[in-house]
Amino acid sequence: MGVIPHSRPLLGDAEAHAVAQVVRGGQLAQGDRVTAFEEAVARLTGQGQGVGVNSGTSALYLALLGLRVGPGDEVVLPSYACAALWHAVRKTGAEPVLADIDPTTYNISPLATARAITSRTKAVIVPHLFGLPMDLADLKVSGIPIIEDCAQTLGIAVRGRPVGSEGDMTVCSFYATKLLTTGEGGMVLGRTEDLMTRVRRLRLYDEHDTLEPAFNYKMTEMQAAMGLCQVNRLDAFLARRRAIAARYAEAVTRAALVPPLAPPVMAHAYYRFVVRLPRPVGPVLERAEALGISCRRPVFRPLHRYLGLAGFPESDAAWEHALSIPIYPALTDDEVDRIVAALPVLLAA
Repeated sequence: MGVIPHSRPLLGDAEAHAVAQVVRGGQLAQGDRVTAFEEAVARLTGQGQGVGVNSGTSALYLALLGLRVGPGDEVVLPSYACAALWHAVRKTGAEPVLADIDPTTYNISPLATARAITSRTKAVIVPHLFGLPMDLADLKVSGIPIIEDCAQTLGIAVRGRPVGSEGDMTVCSFYATKLLTTGEGGMVLGRTEDLMTRVRRLRLYDEHDTLEPAFNYKMTEMQAAMGLCQVNRLDAFLARRRAIAARYAEAVTRAALVPPLAPPVMAHAYYRFVVRLPRPVGPVLERAEALGISCRRPVFRPLHRYLGLAGFPESDAAWEHALSIPIYPALTDDEVDRIVAALPVLLAA
């Protein structure tokens, strides 16, 4: 038996055919398929329009520039998150200000965010982590622009509204192992015309009337063709994730641990199936590897640990105790059976 990877994409004949059509047609650079994909993701997120780009990191950087974030400004973001957030903020010249997380949801803590906001705060970045959306009501009272990161929650609703529809701007990543993939790629979404016009202008490095700093952040037609296929399959992907999560939840509950749960007003995408262990996760990762199952810490390393900072107890606790178990639509039934059978051993005290 081979090792079950922590993540892998689900691709099929439809994606292969769509990409092959682009290759045969000869129009490889940004064109009509990118426009169609932008429109499709805008509908998914409830935003007015989208701008497809070459990565999720680029999307976040351009969203920040769209809000005119720059030197002298501060941007609040969670410490327990992908390093791409910190890189995007630093690239604008602004200062990233870290906030701790909620221990139950792993999303950024509204109380910690409120404490981090100063007169220099220009934006707050809210990644909806592991497939569980965050209710933005408590954050919106500050009046600070919010950038939602929906890479892990596409297709999910909060109180009947799509995740991504509440923020001043929204970003997505379509990396190989995200909810839907274009291989690499990302998108900036919003409803304010001047903001989106600015982002669209920043995506293109040439053919402007004036010579302003810009770069090439464009998405290809091949990426968009694959993305359109994945959008059409997203409901099936989410249904498969929920079915697997239900099986895992039974095993986790039998081990006297708490499976990831969603409040009644929102759904869960189960981008990650994260279990909080009562002991350090390191030995459990080694035990899983010995059983041929690649589990991981759901966040590689909290940002404050890179920077040698203290004062983020919930992020530290999550890093020490959170275990991410493989969950994705490409898992076969046999692989799911193997994981379920292994969970009592992995989760045993």
